[in-house]
Amino acid sequence: MTDERTGTDGDGWARLVTQVDAWVADDPDPVTADELTALLRVARETPEPGASEPVAHLVHRDAATARAELEDRFSGLLQFGTAGLRGALGGGPHRMNRAVVIRAAAGLADFLLGELEGATPAPRVVVGYDARHNSHRFALDTAAVMTAVGIEVLLLPRALPTPVLARAVRRFDADAGVMVTASHNPPQDNGYKVYLGGRVVTDAGQGAQIVPPADTAIAAAIARVPSVASVPRASTGWTVLGEDVVDEYARTAAAVAPDGDADARARLKVVLTPLHGVGGALTKDVLARAGFGDVTLVAEQAEPDPDFPTVAFPNPEEPGATDLALALASAMRADLVVAVDPDADRCAVAVLDPRAHIPARGPETPQADGWRMLTGDEVGALLGADAADRLRTAGSPAGSTPTLACSIVSSRLLAAVAAAAGLRFASTLTGFKWISRVDGLVFGYEEALGYCVDPAHVRDKDGMTAAVRVCDLAARLAAQGRTLVDALDDLARAHGLHATGQVSARFADLSRIGATMTALREAPPATLAGSPVVEVVDLAAGTDDDRGGLPPTDGLRLLTADGTRVVVRPSGTEPKVKAYLEVVVPVAADAERAELDAAHRTARHRLDDLARDVRTALGLDGS
Repeated sequence: MTDERTGTDGDGWARLVTQVDAWVADDPDPVTADELTALLRVARETPEPGASEPVAHLVHRDAATARAELEDRFSGLLQFGTAGLRGALGGGPHRMNRAVVIRAAAGLADFLLGELEGATPAPRVVVGYDARHNSHRFALDTAAVMTAVGIEVLLLPRALPTPVLARAVRRFDADAGVMVTASHNPPQDNGYKVYLGGRVVTDAGQGAQIVPPADTAIAAAIARVPSVASVPRASTGWTVLGEDVVDEYARTAAAVAPDGDADARARLKVVLTPLHGVGGALTKDVLARAGFGDVTLVAEQAEPDPDFPTVAFPNPEEPGATDLALALASAMRADLVVAVDPDADRCAVAVLDPRAHIPARGPETPQADGWRMLTGDEVGALLGADAADRLRTAGSPAGSTPTLACSIVSSRLLAAVAAAAGLRFASTLTGFKWISRVDGLVFGYEEALGYCVDPAHVRDKDGMTAAVRVCDLAARLAAQGRTLVDALDDLARAHGLHATGQVSARFADLSRIGATMTALREAPPATLAGSPVVEVVDLAAGTDDDRGGLPPTDGLRLLTADGTRVVVRPSGTEPKVKAYLEVVVPVAADAERAELDAAHRTARHRLDDLARDVRTALGLDGS
């Protein structure tokens, strides 16, 4: 029988009510319990007898909206995977809240005790958190759950960046690490990252984020937790670490830039923004320890604020996120803009580029001055080439094969840099959980602004050490009267101009993601940007090429006769299909500025044509 209030079957509504009531009774947080109770009350409402039609319609609409919200919140337990947990804050099993975190902590604890059954001493876990809403509370819940079952817990002293937690996992030889953060997600989100190390992971991935099958095993352990009430929680017993853990991170982070030209570093004028996250003061401290004293924080974004009031989306890749920093840099005539995302594991860089100059129309703008954000691929190539140069100077570590690595959706320029330097190159699946596991890694990156420049200490992306390396390179170039743009031109002369871009489509109907990938597999385009497609590789079957084999992943790689490459894959964190585009334009080894300018224009036109053809291939015409 259909329920008149909701338009759905009465049995389904009864089951939902039962689920909500049971969850509320088990919820340790009165805030989320009251939230669910209020939603259930609205969903149960019916118009008063004799109410006018508009009033009756309004009540029905509100009840249906509340019912839909409850159905979403109770559509299943928030999925635990290789990214841990991430989702919107709120009550219910499909949201981030104390009940979900306590269950996750209990499942992780059970997994660790099973992996180290009979081992002594007890498992050790480091727990960190950022300044988002409820992060500290979630960290304390995790400490309470794990302490109660005999696990040694080390809690970071305050809200800190993710790389500090990743460093602490290795420093304390911890068997696991938990970081409560949603990184650069919107303000309403939070998340739960898990690292494994110590005695649980002993290979090159020690101290990195989880990969299969650990994620599946932890998820299964979480699913076995019957209720929050069944999970014991201690009120004391964990160790709150001192500020020395932060100082030790800062010292090792600053040391990624070895002794250099102190005057050049002191002269470099840097504008820094942490986008309201936890990376501002620490990144500035790390840069100061490395000799960069002229660093100005964007005042409006300097302090942690979980509401991120000055940005629509706290991701330095998003349009507008760095506008305040660029405006300040323009006014100050700075040399460089550095932005770290809210948990400071990503780093964005902006430079003055003569090619980006736009004649001012009306008010002057940073863009009119020629300021532009470098792409992740450009910064990755610069840092990779710099790492190769450092190896030439210092020599390779004994007993290792130095390797540069990036994800399959990142530019192929790093592979060319590695080949020219006589270094090994590895291509991995997307995500630093894979990049950081590469044997002999000396530098790794992914195009989404993630860089690992110090894998010996942080087996993950780290925006603060990346900032040190970028500033060090910029200072050395400035001492020669050159810039990062000049260094990019050198790479183009040596390896051709590699230009990258993206096409993405967001779907409200998630079934369209699979349908889009299936259609592309069944009928890939014959040409792209005017060049015949000569290779189509279905990544779902895995790969075995000269860059090393890759495990299966949902994606497709297309290559054309002129070297154009497209990789299409569903996003791992958003309801999107993404296409990563790359064109390569030959450049003479002795090319002058005019020839390089022409190559950039050619690359821009080819990327535009490629994006149009990819949109057609994905069925996105007119969208």
